[in-house]
Amino acid sequence: MPVAIPTDDEFDVIVGQALDSLPKKYTQKLDNVAIVYADDPTPEQHYQLKLRHDQTLLGLYEGVPLPARGGMTKLMPDKITLFKHPLAYKSNSPQELQENVRHTLWHEMAHYFGLDHPQIHALE
Repeated sequence: MPVAIPTDDEFDVIVGQALDSLPKKYTQKLDNVAIVYADDPTPEQHYQLKLRHDQTLLGLYEGVPLPARGGMTKLMPDKITLFKHPLAYKSNSPQELQENVRHTLWHEMAHYFGLDHPQIHALE
């Protein structure tokens, strides 16, 4: 059974704890990246990512990965969005929710650093 949906304040604490638990060698190199959360992905996000009706997102990185910047410095901030409801629905305990948030945050941060899915899984 999924955990209760946390309040925004509770989820903010969970995200902060997840960020604090990730390796400093990565978190200290995040530059101009907003880490935000939303209840659910938007229909536009589903459409843009070509998700089926039975698929959802736990998190989403939007921006230009570091290796693709080619020296560009004047860019809009990158954004990592964590989706509270799907993360809670996937979790069967508060501890599992914490781990799912941590894992999703790491996954989206790795995209910022230009890592693809095989590289992300190898580092995990």
